[in-house]
Amino acid sequence: MIKVLAIDDEPLALRQLAAYIKKVDFLELRGQCQSTVEAKAIMDREPIDALFIDINMPDVNGMDFIKSLDASPLVVFTTAYSDYAIEGYKVNAVDYLLKPFSMADFKKAAEKVQQQYNLRHQEPVISQIDDDDSLFFKTEHRIVRIKIDDIRYIEGMSEYLKIHTEGRNKPVIVLLSMKKLEDRLPKNKFMRIHRSFIINLSKIQEVLKNRVVMDEETNIPVGDLYKDAFNSYIESKFLGK
Repeated sequence: MIKVLAIDDEPLALRQLAAYIKKVDFLELRGQCQSTVEAKAIMDREPIDALFIDINMPDVNGMDFIKSLDASPLVVFTTAYSDYAIEGYKVNAVDYLLKPFSMADFKKAAEKVQQQYNLRHQEPVISQIDDDDSLFFKTEHRIVRIKIDDIRYIEGMSEYLKIHTEGRNKPVIVLLSMKKLEDRLPKNKFMRIHRSFIINLSKIQEVLKNRVVMDEETNIPVGDLYKDAFNSYIESKFLGK
C-alpha cells in the first residue's frame, strides 16, 4: 500500500480528496491535513510515500513546502489556478490536478503515483555492455534490452531516467542515477551536455546557439558547466571557415 496524505485548507475540498483516495485500493490514507504544519507533524512521525496537496495554503505555499522537505515523497498538486502547472513540474511533481477534478481524473493521477512508486521501490538493474552492444534495464517489473546505438538521449528526472530510443513511442523509465549510466556509455558516442541530459552525438541534427536539435520536436539546452567540452567536440568535427 502507498501511504498518502491529503492536504487542503478548504474543508469541503479536503473531504472530497480524502474520499477519492479511499476509493483507490492501492492508496492508504494516513491523514487529512488543513495545513502544511499538520502534514509535517505526521511526516515527522511516520514515513509517507505520496502527497496530494493544494498549492494555495494559508501558512506555507504548497510548492514551497515541497521544496523545503529533506525527503522527496511523490507529489500530486491540486489547485484552482492553472498558472501553477509549469511550476509544479519544476519540482518533479508526478501530476497536476486542476479543480474541480473528477474521480476519473484523480484515478489517472493515482496510477501515475503507483507507477513511480513501483519504480522507486525496485532494485535497479543495468548490465555490462554485451557483444551486441546492448544494455539491460529493469523497468516496471520487466527487464528490457536497449541497443546502445538506438539511444537518442537520456533525460534525468530526480531519481529516475527517461531513456529515449529509436523504435519506441515512449521512453523507457528506470530508477537509476545519471552518473551511473553516464559511466557505462561509450565516451566516444555519448556526451552529457546538461545536468539533466546525455545525448547520442550521432543523433544531433543541428546546433543552434546553446541548444542541440535532436529532431523537430526536441531541443536540448547546453548547460554552462558542459559548454566548453561540447564546443570542443563540435570544433573537432567542424569543416569550413
